[in-house]
Amino acid sequence: MFADPTFWALIALVIFLAILVYIGAPKMIAGALDTRSTGIRKELDEAKRLREEAQALLAEYQRKAQEAEKEAGDIVAQAARDAEAVAAEAAERIKDYVERRTRMAEQKIALAESQAVAEVRAKSADIAIAAAQRILAAKVKGDEAAALIEKSISDVKTRLN
Repeated sequence: MFADPTFWALIALVIFLAILVYIGAPKMIAGALDTRSTGIRKELDEAKRLREEAQALLAEYQRKAQEAEKEAGDIVAQAARDAEAVAAEAAERIKDYVERRTRMAEQKIALAESQAVAEVRAKSADIAIAAAQRILAAKVKGDEAAALIEKSISDVKTRLN
């Protein structure tokens, strides 16, 4: 057994492990592992905190997006109401304009009609007077004719106007 190299390798390993225990290697390894585990725990806690912050920010941005969407909808609805009001006002203005123009046209037509009637009456009176003068001039002569013509002219004028 003392001649077997495996035995001596085992003895060397036991001595080496004893030296490691003597100088505190297991405590150092445990301390290093504890330190590493504490660092990992801190990183996990930090990651958890960052995740919660990210979720809070996400929720806030979603809320803001919903508010912005609602506000945009309100703006669109208000714009639609304003457009309807403007369209209704424009339609009312057009209706009033057409009515005014129609009244003006009717007034012009009535004025032109009354002027035409007056012109026709005046022309008729002139023609009637001229015809009466010719008829009376052909049938009646002298002072009697002049008196009759004047009376007829005044009668025609009063009846036609």
